[in-house]
Amino acid sequence: MAEVIIQDGETLEGALRRFKRKVQQEDIIKETKRHSFYLKPGERKRVKRALARKRNRKRRPRDVES
Repeated sequence: MAEVIIQDGETLEGALRRFKRKVQQEDIIKETKRHSFYLKPGERKRVKRALARKRNRKRRPRDVES
């Protein structure tokens, strides 16, 4: 769990910024999204393959005809 102690003379905005950075580094949001619903193993594989296809489509250079 991310925890930030406010230091003397530190503004609330500064502490909040440090807290957000710490949450991002610890991947807390990613983990909660992953656990927010259950996917069956077969369904998880299907989603993973679909995302891989989407990534590969983006990376593939387009054939430009001149």
